[in-house]
Amino acid sequence: MAPATRTRDVFFDQAAQCEGRSQLYVELLRAWADDPVAAELVGPDPAWDAPLRLIGGLHYLVLGGEARWDDPLAEHREFLREFVTTQGVQTNEVQRSWVLLPLLLRIAQRTGAQTFDLVELGQAAGLNLLWDRYRYRFEAGEWGREDALLSFGGEERRPVSAELLGLEPEVRGRIGIDRSPIDVTTEDGARLLRSFVWAGQEERMRRLDQAIEAVRAHPPELVRGDYVDELPEVLAAQPRDALTVVFQTASFGYIGDEGRARVRSVLEAAGEDRPLAFISTGKPRAPEEDCWGLRLVYWPGGAREFAGHADFHGSWLQWELEL
Repeated sequence: MAPATRTRDVFFDQAAQCEGRSQLYVELLRAWADDPVAAELVGPDPAWDAPLRLIGGLHYLVLGGEARWDDPLAEHREFLREFVTTQGVQTNEVQRSWVLLPLLLRIAQRTGAQTFDLVELGQAAGLNLLWDRYRYRFEAGEWGREDALLSFGGEERRPVSAELLGLEPEVRGRIGIDRSPIDVTTEDGARLLRSFVWAGQEERMRRLDQAIEAVRAHPPELVRGDYVDELPEVLAAQPRDALTVVFQTASFGYIGDEGRARVRSVLEAAGEDRPLAFISTGKPRAPEEDCWGLRLVYWPGGAREFAGHADFHGSWLQWELEL
């Protein structure tokens, strides 16, 4: 495929992903597909997410009052080139906590653990590390702090049980590992994270702003580095008197088969002599389904459970685990 055709296809592919969610992004990405400045900024063989980095850079400027959406890209060429080159997409969708909650409660139920130490892989700003400080609505009842800054629900295609929602494990430690963690206690960090929310998604932006407030009140520990390399040291430093729960929601899609295999090997080795659980989202049971499969692994022993399916953004959940 010729470079120009490849670049054009990448922009049109991303425009298709924005259909129904941000008409502004659809129009911009389609226009940029034939824009020589856009092609210059993303390079001759752009990765699939290069258009998202480009549009995130422009959104960053718009949020700061330094640009408008209809500005020619050439007006901000230097900034956008630097942004596209150095800044990975950091979405940190806090709605995913609504899907994480029943998975974490299931771990508490199966293991009998009353206290967790958390390690998130690819956490961006750590919003989902504070899952226990939010309020949740399910068909069988509500869970969480009544004074929570953020509350949310979603569509239950198969409901979570009231028995699970009756559990209240406590979180003792929270660590996230990310190549480029975002410190939302700073204004620049908060603006950067907001820049990857698609324009026009006002409800999503509202959730993000509330989650940022929660993180500023109780910031988790963020470790900078490739979690494939950093995980062994982080796990070795974890206390052994409580269950450590490692989880990832979207980051496995960015590290390849070799990276995923290395993470699983580290977890298996660490779980030989300590209580450990792993939550992972990935391929659904039916390959044609456009969603995540939700999987749990427990150590010692390596027992596995398939818990159900969920939307990539956490808007719906189909709980399939028979208790």
